[in-house]
Amino acid sequence: MSSVLIVGAGPVGAVCALALQQQGIAARVLEAQPADARADTRTLALSHGARLILDRLGVWTKLNDVTPITRIHISQRGALGVARLAAEDVAVPALGYVLPYAVLTAALKQALAESLIDVEYGVAVERIESGTACATVHAADGRALAAPLVVVADGGRGDAAPAPRFERDYDQMAVVCEVRTELPHGNQAFERFTPEGPAALLPKGDRYALVWTASNADAERIAALPDDAFLAALYRHFGGRQGLFLEASPRKTFPLKLAYIGSEAADHVVRIGNAAQTLHPVAGQGFNIGLRDAWELAALCGDTPHESSRCGDSPAGEIGSATMLAAYARGRRADVLGGVGFTDFLVRVFSNDIPPLRHARGLGLMALEVLPPLKRFVARRMIFGARG
Repeated sequence: MSSVLIVGAGPVGAVCALALQQQGIAARVLEAQPADARADTRTLALSHGARLILDRLGVWTKLNDVTPITRIHISQRGALGVARLAAEDVAVPALGYVLPYAVLTAALKQALAESLIDVEYGVAVERIESGTACATVHAADGRALAAPLVVVADGGRGDAAPAPRFERDYDQMAVVCEVRTELPHGNQAFERFTPEGPAALLPKGDRYALVWTASNADAERIAALPDDAFLAALYRHFGGRQGLFLEASPRKTFPLKLAYIGSEAADHVVRIGNAAQTLHPVAGQGFNIGLRDAWELAALCGDTPHESSRCGDSPAGEIGSATMLAAYARGRRADVLGGVGFTDFLVRVFSNDIPPLRHARGLGLMALEVLPPLKRFVARRMIFGARG
């Protein structure tokens, strides 16, 4: 019997399985989607810290179509205050990297196959029961699979997810697409705060990946604009730092919310990634926190006695025990809640046009620009999380 059963073979679940194998712990993975499911079309922004994780797993060299972010320009529309972050500020080759979601999932799928990790595709999980000696996963095909530790990494898609400890509906949607600009990006990303919500341009190949946040009604209207009208509206909204916007790919929208479930569910069950917390995409923290969840959980499992980790043989302190999972939750709390609080703060404080706040934001951005220690602190927190 495998020591760990992982629900979800997406990037967070795959990283967890590969990291567990490096720790000498066998993992079995169940994925609801079929093996030949259509590739996801989203764009990912990975921090340099995420790159280090993927490098240690031997995955980074398998990736192509990766664009580094070496500089970030942060501003607010219609008010003073600009801050610039650069990779050399924190002595890293890049602050982050932009790549298609499908490229990362394909490389991780290849790594799972090469590592001979047992992955079953097309297996939906109906419910998970936590017992005193193990947890049992009940699959839609009628099987009941037991393991001393079940890791839920299904992106929060499962029907059995507990109610969030707290949540916030921002009444916003993100309009996403790719755009071509008059000026080359030079590996610089832009984060532009407006009263309607933040807008980000992330360098991707010879174009930008755009994330334009707006109210639900405005987002649907913006996404439905003809190309010429959309490009003109984006220029008015974002400004001319990159010259004119020349082309845009078809637009998609998705709702934005904050939901914090937490990793502490029950003995022998732990939630990681979006199954534990869903964040607003501002500052690109959510996915990177999920990868750190997977990496640190695997590291703790490696430091925990696991020679006899099978159901019925997991006393206090062994894999899946309440002691171990409490230690994991304590270790992740500062990083996760720090990311949750940081992104929520940015959205709520910057997505308005209240004069005192507008001036305070400008002062904050100017302080970030002129104080190198503050700049290094913020950059390292964005790259490495609470331990940066």
